Formats: sequence, structure tokens, C-alpha cells
Amino acid sequence: MNCSNESLDQLIFDYLFMVDKATALLEEKFGSRCILRLWRTNKIERCGTIIGDITYELHGVGCAVYFPDLCVDFDYGPDGRTDGFDVWRLYIFACELPTKYKKYADKKVLETDFNGYLTLGKFERMSKSPGELYCLRTD
Repeated sequence: MNCSNESLDQLIFDYLFMVDKATALLEEKFGSRCILRLWRTNKIERCGTIIGDITYELHGVGCAVYFPDLCVDFDYGPDGRTDGFDVWRLYIFACELPTKYKKYADKKVLETDFNGYLTLGKFERMSKSPGELYCLRTD
């Protein structure tokens, strides 16, 4: 794996951009970017419409937001963080855009590049996160 894998960089950037877009829409609709508490206290339904033909579905510690042309699925991290990702979420996102991310529609290729990035220290594990969420290093 080479040090500058622009395809993986772009996949992560696009994924996080869509998560941010989704959570901004959730905040506009419900007054919060992290709507798990609203669901768990029965203030909102598990599934519903955000706006127009954009819908959401809450699950476990995460949410899937369905845009007309793709779905972005993410988990909430500590303190409602939404900048976490893992191989599975990136793989599902890549499969939503197979023309753009044909290489990463192969989970084994994605795992190899992802692990290479971990070795290089480009990601760090989100502390106290459920599962194995990672985020980009900030230093």
C-alpha cells in the first residue's frame, strides 16, 4: 500500500461529508444532531421522513439516512460524535457508489488499505466508542 491512497482518502472524506449532511438535516428537523435519546424516550419514531424523499431509520447506536441516490449509515460515538467510521460502514458506502468506488466494493481490498492506514497512524480508535469506530487523527 502506498502512503497516499487518494481513493481511500476520498472515500472517507465523502462518507464523513454525507454523515455531516445527514446529521445537519436531522438537527434541522428535530433540534438535535444525535436523535437517539429522542427515539429512546418515544419522542420520535424509529423510522420516518426528514424532508421530502429523505428518510431515516434508527438502529442500536446509529442511524441510516436514505437520500434519493444513496444511503449513509453511521453510529453515534461518545458525546454524540458522528465522525467515526469503520471498514463495514465505508464498505457499505462504497457499494452505494460502485462506479466511483469500484475498488472498495471489494471488502478485502478495503480492509487491506484500511489496516495500512492504521499502521501509518492516520486513524485512531474513538475512545469509549461502541464497537470499533475510528476517526481521523487530529495531530
